Amino acid sequence: MKDKRILTGEELVVKIGKLSVGGDNPPLMIAGPCAVESRQQVMETALALKEIGVDLLRGGVFKPRTSPYTFQGLGLKGLEYLKEAGEKIGTPIITEVMDQRNLEAVVEYSDVIQIGSRNMYNYPLLKEVGEISKPILLKRGMSAYIKEWIMAAEYIAAYGNRNIILCERGIRTFEVYTRNTLDLAAVPIMKSETGLPIIVDPSHGTGRRELILPMAKGALACGADGLMIEAHIDPKNALSDGQQSLTIEEFNKLTLELKNCGFLKKV
Repeated sequence: MKDKRILTGEELVVKIGKLSVGGDNPPLMIAGPCAVESRQQVMETALALKEIGVDLLRGGVFKPRTSPYTFQGLGLKGLEYLKEAGEKIGTPIITEVMDQRNLEAVVEYSDVIQIGSRNMYNYPLLKEVGEISKPILLKRGMSAYIKEWIMAAEYIAAYGNRNIILCERGIRTFEVYTRNTLDLAAVPIMKSETGLPIIVDPSHGTGRRELILPMAKGALACGADGLMIEAHIDPKNALSDGQQSLTIEEFNKLTLELKNCGFLKKV
């Protein structure tokens, strides 16, 4: 039997409250800490990012970590902190769901549900999020072929939810200078193949703070509909991914540079 693709390349725009992602809409700026570490940390970060200009506040509360001995996130308490911070600054929030057991709580609190790289192949979870109406951010698996990524999106669409935003976050290759190899060619390919909006995560895509700005420029230049960037009030002491997190000052400089280059509108 041949695949009966739902996502055939017709351009789709995804709504997140008053925001629209894709099409001719301005790039979406998603920023925040890799992990919610405390109420004070996420609140201070949110307030600082709001001053600079951010569309969505990100923060991990369930953390899929390679080592079982590293910080695993605050769980439901972190979800409450993230929600409170988003409401304080009037910004939607996005966080990752790792399994079906936590899906109900994440759907209740979060405005966008993230499926992380490790869970792109979690087909039971993809089916579950396909049955809800909230927007889904689907990250590319760290070793995923384009075809596999397309089929993961198809799983969500096939179960009823076409509010899907793709996220290129780098793939694992033989190169070890960077954390991953950021595949910017995937941006026009996935837009053509699926019609879905796509954003780029240069933080995970490179794992190196100094490479985030040039790769952010490259992402928007090749047609990405937004960026997801890790920003932290104190990256040196972050409990997760501090080496690839921008300080608030660095995030401000990045935003100004993107505006000066014409990628973001000046307010």
